Amino acid sequence: MIIEFPKTTTGKISKALVNIREEGGAVALGRVLTLVISTSPGKEEDAINAANEASREHPMRVIVVSIPEESTNITNRLDGEIRVGGDAGASEVIILRAYGEAGSDELGLVTGLLLPDAPVVVWWPGEAPQALSSSPLGGIAQRRITDSAEQPDQLAFLPTLASAYAPGDTDFAWTRLTPWRQQLASVLDQPPYEPILAAEVKAADTSLSARLLAAWLSLSLDIRVTFTPVPDRPGVGSIQCVTLTRSSGDIVLERTEPGMARLVQPGQPEHVISLLRRNLRDCLAEELRHLDPDEVYGRILSDGMNLIVEQA
Repeated sequence: MIIEFPKTTTGKISKALVNIREEGGAVALGRVLTLVISTSPGKEEDAINAANEASREHPMRVIVVSIPEESTNITNRLDGEIRVGGDAGASEVIILRAYGEAGSDELGLVTGLLLPDAPVVVWWPGEAPQALSSSPLGGIAQRRITDSAEQPDQLAFLPTLASAYAPGDTDFAWTRLTPWRQQLASVLDQPPYEPILAAEVKAADTSLSARLLAAWLSLSLDIRVTFTPVPDRPGVGSIQCVTLTRSSGDIVLERTEPGMARLVQPGQPEHVISLLRRNLRDCLAEELRHLDPDEVYGRILSDGMNLIVEQA
């Protein structure tokens, strides 16, 4: 069910939520958190679809704040929309489209709509503020999620992430690494338990995820890891190969085609394994599982990035 509220106020939307709950049953009960999505007109649906899918694992209230990136001829107006039932997955979705002065106070727009006594997560699926934790929405959130791949220059965004990091910040460039980290950790948990003498990550030159992976390996293995840029292979993924060198030979994990990789280890047959690229739903669902600060991610930004040796 979709209910539209043209030229409205947050107070009217809040009252409408109460009426929907009374008429349709306990719609809001069982919600475990509030997810606030800060975006712009025309870019809401992909984020809402990801949130709806993730809500099957994390029932929640989703508040979408949509403010134009450029000025419009509308000086002061708030349009609202409520989605419940089949149009909202296992969540309830509130969309606030604010124009002019109505969009000057993001915090004021969402405050009256937050679930009481529930954690707040803020997600910027597009361009993010410079300092997440001190931004109006970031200041009320336990977790703050960005996506460096959606920034105008993701490598230039890295110093911003590092300098303004606060516990609770995270980025989908890090979340997308989970399959790589799981596979590499699984390999190193198997004999022979020889130390890793050297490591190399090959990826597209613009890949922030690859640099985060190299930094994670550096901190985990206590070695300096080489990052080698290679030509991008569209559809395959920005990270193409990780090589770990032991005295007995090289361990090679190489993505050969979309969703697939080959694993080569000394003295063992070559294995073909699944190594899928993660979509928005998978990344969002993972971040919502852990509302405590990601200390490993924080250490990588503060210490690990300085350990990477970048090849020209």
